[in-house]
Amino acid sequence: MDFSARQIADYLHGTIEGNENATVSTFSKIEEGLPGTITFLANPAYEHYIYDTQATIVLVNDSLQLARPVSATLIRVPNAYEAIAALLTLYEKSKPRKTGVHPLAFIDPTAKVGNDCYIEPFAVVGARAVIGDGTQIYAHATVGEGVKVGNNSIIYPNVSIYHDCVIGKRVILHSGCVIGADGFGFAPSANGYEKIPQIGIVTIEDDVEVGANTCIDRSTMGTTLISRGVKLDNLVQVAHNVTVGPNTVMSAQVGVAGSTKIGTACTFGGKVGIAGHIHIADHTTAGATAAIAGTISKEGTTVIGIPAIDARRFARCNAVFRNLPDLAAEVQQLKRELAELKKEK
Repeated sequence: MDFSARQIADYLHGTIEGNENATVSTFSKIEEGLPGTITFLANPAYEHYIYDTQATIVLVNDSLQLARPVSATLIRVPNAYEAIAALLTLYEKSKPRKTGVHPLAFIDPTAKVGNDCYIEPFAVVGARAVIGDGTQIYAHATVGEGVKVGNNSIIYPNVSIYHDCVIGKRVILHSGCVIGADGFGFAPSANGYEKIPQIGIVTIEDDVEVGANTCIDRSTMGTTLISRGVKLDNLVQVAHNVTVGPNTVMSAQVGVAGSTKIGTACTFGGKVGIAGHIHIADHTTAGATAAIAGTISKEGTTVIGIPAIDARRFARCNAVFRNLPDLAAEVQQLKRELAELKKEK
């Protein structure tokens, strides 16, 4: 379906520079723009592409000042990144929704499947499971006994949801993620380690997205909680009894040890490690590879480093670290000079 610059600008409440009748039917990256596509420019580092792109329409920030004219029609908006996200969401919602249960899917007779669901071949829905309206379950996904899945969720291929876990509405579980495997609980004994039964569950609230091959362990007792709006990247590990607060975001390979409580709207870069049995205050930001070994009590704290410290202090420490060879040479020189002075006495 084609959309004109005027239609797009009206939807986004933007202003047009160029041909308001220019039409597009799909999207492209600005560096690979083709006629008939719409793209965007939000990062100034990509500005040079706008002068040569073949894309028909480009979304740009209101504040952008161009060095020379461009051939594309521009739509100016307050935030081009947010605007393209809104268009992509609209584009995705416009696709026809799949429905129906494939005859090669297995659904236990005691399970309940809601209206307008879509279940692909070799998916398994276990005993007493409840699947909400409009939910999609793709091939080879396993929904265990007693699991509850809310409306309009998406469970991609090879996802495993262990027994009795609770999944909210509009949750997206990407391929290979595991929800509700046993927490890493073992007690030392004379014969090695005795397994501690993990009798709790995982609860994932509404509007959560979980990346591919991410693991969220069931609690020893009670629940491991992923609160509403949380976004977890691929290969994240959330251990047993953890609570992740609303709208927190974790990049790839973050690891959270057991019983840690993470606040609201925190942000963790790639490979951040978080120790167990600690608390992380609301709006904490941790830079990539930070190792958080203790509780962070102050809201809005930004940390980085191993072990993680305040980001501004880390920057000062890093400046010293970069100069360590020169400092070491100066110290050695001072030692030699001091030794010479002592000899003269």
